[in-house]
Amino acid sequence: MKLGMNLLLWTGQVTAEHFPLLAKLKAAGFDGVELPVFGGAPSDYKPVRAELDRLGLKCTTVTILTKETNAASPDAATRQKAVEWLKTVVEINHVLGAETVCGPYHSAIGEFTGTGPTADEKKHSADVLRQVAEVAKQANLMMAVEYLNRFECYLINTAAQAVELVKMVDHPNLRTMYDSFHAHIEEKDPAAAIRTIAPVLAHVHISENDRGIPGTGQVNWDDTFGALADIKYDGWMTIESFGRALPDIAAATKVWRDLFPTAEDVYTKGIKFIKEQLSGSSTCCG
Repeated sequence: MKLGMNLLLWTGQVTAEHFPLLAKLKAAGFDGVELPVFGGAPSDYKPVRAELDRLGLKCTTVTILTKETNAASPDAATRQKAVEWLKTVVEINHVLGAETVCGPYHSAIGEFTGTGPTADEKKHSADVLRQVAEVAKQANLMMAVEYLNRFECYLINTAAQAVELVKMVDHPNLRTMYDSFHAHIEEKDPAAAIRTIAPVLAHVHISENDRGIPGTGQVNWDDTFGALADIKYDGWMTIESFGRALPDIAAATKVWRDLFPTAEDVYTKGIKFIKEQLSGSSTCCG
């Protein structure tokens, strides 16, 4: 098992400014970090790779699509922009030495048509992802596409839908992931959802129901960790939490109040909680 911390709690673009934070996360016991890849050129990430190597940290990444790069769009030019952007993301991941790129890049986040997903939209998305997965294969990169709750996207909202999309893409470098925050909203039985997704599960986000400190909210963690143990999951478990420090990210994630005392509380108490769960203890981290 590898434990990671998503850096969207602090920034949408990791630079030298954040190197002291990387050192703190290493000291806290994390095996790696999850880096946001929302822009920039591959060369921009070389200093980050050097610092990760110096510290002995591994990494995964997270990216998204926008209205202008929507893989499910009926417009062929927009879909091509999705392909081009995601290929750039693969290049950036190669520079970083990342193992997995996760995120809801099956469609544009926060964009809605007013109806549910159509067969054409799913096909468009699958076609884009298949093209990019072939490039990812050459870079030895796993793509873990993420399903989101219905308030953030409409194309893929459940584990069953995610499995369907993976089957449509039909490529060994395209799998899916599980996020406890989204599952808490959408799945009637999150543990059953984990078992449904097991054959194509490549990544896990540990995220509380309010996006705060894991172990302090309503997610049924005993069932969650129990199901992950049952399927013998041994990949990344990455804490994902959001705060108000970054206005753009706070607005995108709809965080309007403080959900924790400090960011340090999130990662120190969060990793303690995960380790306790993995060792069989159910004590909380409050």
